[in-house]
Amino acid sequence: MAAFILLHGGGDVGWSWHLVQAALEREGHAVFAPDLPAGDETATLDDYADAVVAGVGTGSGDCVVVGHSFGAFTAPLVAQRVDACALVLLAGMIPAPGERPQDWWEATGYLDAAAAQAARDGGLTGNDDPFVSFYHDVPRELAAEAIGRERAHPSETAMRTPWPLEAWPDVPTEVIVCTQDRFFPASFLRQLASDRLGVVADEIDGGHCVALSRPDELAGMLIGYADRYGSGGASTP
Repeated sequence: MAAFILLHGGGDVGWSWHLVQAALEREGHAVFAPDLPAGDETATLDDYADAVVAGVGTGSGDCVVVGHSFGAFTAPLVAQRVDACALVLLAGMIPAPGERPQDWWEATGYLDAAAAQAARDGGLTGNDDPFVSFYHDVPRELAAEAIGRERAHPSETAMRTPWPLEAWPDVPTEVIVCTQDRFFPASFLRQLASDRLGVVADEIDGGHCVALSRPDELAGMLIGYADRYGSGGASTP
């Protein structure tokens, strides 16, 4: 069985993975879904990765690291340090070496892509109402709980400090695009995955917070990657 490290996105908590965690654990897998440090404006991306590694240790070759949204800035650091068998970016902000997270929006063309998608869908993309833009396919009570758990993560220091890796880690990487994502348009993320990683993204039918709206389907995809890249599977895409 595999071990999964599930990293949440900006403003979020490990709880956001609790339904996926339950689905993975029902299949006998080990899961670590930490609350990344929040409220510390001096914390860096390296600090976030250090906190994760301190909780799980290193050297688990059958470990799959998953980063959601802003978690894509931290997940590659963790994957390299724990010798992961696979790295998965879910609706992820795929970083480039030396790129500051605060510059990602303009550098990737996100602002224009989101504006164009909003023009096509009548303003659903980027809507100020989180129930519309982030949680439109999540049960209302669950979405309200998620909003109530929001925290100050990441820090301003993390946002303005260049991504520390000189190159993408030597870890098989998969990207999952959410087809109904009203935050990161699916077409935008598909192109970003191709341009920055040379990866053809997989798809899941859901919004940005698909870990809450389609947890069983997402867990099945993650198990598939573990089977493909773990000790019993292939080592290359």
